[in-house]
Amino acid sequence: MAGILAWFWNERFWLPHNVTWADLQSTEEAAFPQAEDLYLAFPLAFCIFMIRLLFERFIAKPCALGLKVQANGPQKAQPNAILEKVFTAITKHPDEKRLEGLSKQLDWDVRSIQRWFRQRRNQEKPSTLRKFCESMWRFTFYLYIFTYGVRFLKKTPWLWNTRQCWSGYPYQPLMPDLHYYYIVELSFYWSLMFSQFIDVKRKDFGIMFTHHIVAVTLISFSYVTNLTRVGTLILCLHDAADIVLEAAKMANYCKCQKLSDLLFLTFAVVFIVSRLGIFPLWILNTTLFELYEALGNFPALWVFNVLLMVLQILHCLWSYLIIKAAYKAISKGKVAKDSRSDVESSSDEEETVPRSKAPHSTVTTNGTSGANGTNGYLTGATSSEEH
Repeated sequence: MAGILAWFWNERFWLPHNVTWADLQSTEEAAFPQAEDLYLAFPLAFCIFMIRLLFERFIAKPCALGLKVQANGPQKAQPNAILEKVFTAITKHPDEKRLEGLSKQLDWDVRSIQRWFRQRRNQEKPSTLRKFCESMWRFTFYLYIFTYGVRFLKKTPWLWNTRQCWSGYPYQPLMPDLHYYYIVELSFYWSLMFSQFIDVKRKDFGIMFTHHIVAVTLISFSYVTNLTRVGTLILCLHDAADIVLEAAKMANYCKCQKLSDLLFLTFAVVFIVSRLGIFPLWILNTTLFELYEALGNFPALWVFNVLLMVLQILHCLWSYLIIKAAYKAISKGKVAKDSRSDVESSSDEEETVPRSKAPHSTVTTNGTSGANGTNGYLTGATSSEEH
């Protein structure tokens, strides 16, 4: 194991020429980032998750109820043991042959069975209350960490001159505020990495999972190699748009549609300006060119830049989806569904079904969409990738 670690942390791969790990060892005079510090992120991620549960239960939920956010989920399907067994053990989307067989077995018409399966699928969708609580937690965290980042960065020279990110490297002491900022952000991303499997389902689950992996990798390796100054710029830039996005979703869940539309369009502007403008012109410019000029060429430089380019590709993809939603908002006078939504819309599963000839068919369909009757473009996403 020691040999594998020594091979993995090869100085000539991770560090510029003439820089060694010994140069980054903390002394009595100055502290530097240490790989062992990253272990702090795991217990802190657990603490963040527990804080989230308490926040959603005792703060977000009362706020949601006070704002009259719908507490109930989609209407439940009529209990039926035979259909439930098919749904849970065989298929949630029965084909025509199976529908005909169930129709004969239950003496229901086919449309009634189709309607039951639609209602049963919708029954598994999260309630608006749950989505509001999740968005309020994310909004609160992003607002806090973005405010902290801005207060920290406005006192640093590298915010105003990105060449200062590399000035004096590797002898850039680790400031307590920077250490806290980095570890909290890393812990939050670790908590998202695991909680996304139990959170409200996202349409862009695969993209977000990729984003979280890239984010955790960049934060960890930039910390170990003391490239933290540019890291703080990236973190703060990515948090900005997510605040507005979560606010727009909360307004949507409260059925404040005009406010939600305004916030979404604001989010679209902030996201595109920050991710397609500031990020490449400010961040990628310094990591691709100024870093090379200051420290020379070394393999890890290209690893970092490849990961940053992956982030930029995700930014372009998300921006395309957001522009589509914004265009519909302008052309139709209302915001359409945003493709960054984290819940598959149920509108395609809701249709008017004529009254069945069977007595069981008096069960009505759930008449609400994934957005609870309002525009469903923001039914619980993210981040922007955020980050």
